[in-house]
Amino acid sequence: MTYVIAQPCVDVLDRSCVEECPVDCIYEGKRMLYIHPDECVDCGACEPACPVEAIFYEDDTPDEWAEYYDANVGFFDKLGSPGGATKTGPTGYDHPFVEALPPQNQD
Repeated sequence: MTYVIAQPCVDVLDRSCVEECPVDCIYEGKRMLYIHPDECVDCGACEPACPVEAIFYEDDTPDEWAEYYDANVGFFDKLGSPGGATKTGPTGYDHPFVEALPPQNQD
């Protein structure tokens, strides 16, 4: 099991969750953040830190955002398991599902 970042994070990239993660497993894409499923230790520190309530335990992800599980896992197909987001830095790309989304949270 792992945590999933969903739609409310798209085009926000607040990074409060990154600061709380004790294992540095939250990576930055171009439009949203992603939790590495193999590096996450399921501590849950990221969930309450998210100001837009975009982080869910895998089994608790709302049905409307179920596709974000595959996007979070699939994001790492290209990146692999580098063992820490800090040394990787922003990746400059997103999972194709997220890339295809229209701009979000534009007021």
